[in-house]
Amino acid sequence: MVALIAPVFLPMIPSNVLIVTPGSAVRSSGNRCTASQWAGILRRMGSAVRICYDVPECLPVAQSDLLIVMHAVKCAPVIPMYRRTFPRVPILLALTGTDIYPDPGAEALASMREADGLVALQEKALEKIPPDLRHKVSVVMQSASPPASRAKKPAAATFDVCVVGHLREVKDPMLTPRASRLVPAKSRLRVRHAGGILEARFGAEVANEQSTNPRYEWLGELSPSEVADLLASSQVMAITSRSEGGARVVSEAVMADTPVISTRVDGVVGLLGEDYPGFFPVGEEEALAALLWRCESDLGFFDKLVQAARAMQARFHPEAEADALVRAVLKLAR
Repeated sequence: MVALIAPVFLPMIPSNVLIVTPGSAVRSSGNRCTASQWAGILRRMGSAVRICYDVPECLPVAQSDLLIVMHAVKCAPVIPMYRRTFPRVPILLALTGTDIYPDPGAEALASMREADGLVALQEKALEKIPPDLRHKVSVVMQSASPPASRAKKPAAATFDVCVVGHLREVKDPMLTPRASRLVPAKSRLRVRHAGGILEARFGAEVANEQSTNPRYEWLGELSPSEVADLLASSQVMAITSRSEGGARVVSEAVMADTPVISTRVDGVVGLLGEDYPGFFPVGEEEALAALLWRCESDLGFFDKLVQAARAMQARFHPEAEADALVRAVLKLAR
């Protein structure tokens, strides 16, 4: 278990913190979840924290002792305005997947240069940050609370793979149901898909898939507790993103003893490591189908995935995230 930073340092924690995060069409966007998690950490450290959930509402901004911005592009207007208004207040910028992948654009780079500190959500994100800015970066991996008990998943009539993520093109959200059509007929595979529809075209695709694919069930947007139950009851979680910043759902699955299979993208490799055995190539439904069938039919391979995930649970413990975030904040102390 990772120890929290020593109490002797706590007086340096800012008294008042403002967190700005983009608005979203769904309740549980990744930015909102991260903002809420970090607010809880800082409040436990003694800070008063205000979260502003919509950029237009945050302008003009109120003074604080620290500004945390949750997206380099979507929150770009906030950073220069705050800098002009409160030039001595430090700004900490959290970089999301679309900020840095496939490559950071001019707006993201301008935000990075303006901010006093940068937060990356996984190690490989450093490769996308210009060398002259890397001294600003702290890595804060998102965490999840371990379940109260680690009871063995009961044998079931189905082999459940869950997909957790809002439906948009970058997530390639229909890849898993398409792959489920390619597994052997004797497979017990069932795909359970949780997430809100952020791009309208996926509404029709989901409806068609549910009506024609008996292995597929769309659950809509779930609450955090419902997602936790879904992960705990699933045999495997699939991530099919074409690009990923550092998904919190990875830590949630690992802490729930649910193995992850994922496209080999930096945002997941940076969390699970290059040698993790559950990767497949981006966009390749045949490879995903073969991996799903191997998880179901090869108990030795499935156990290898479980053990690989358990070996990294300490890095996703809430105390590890709290320690890393506090260190990132203290790095800005003037």
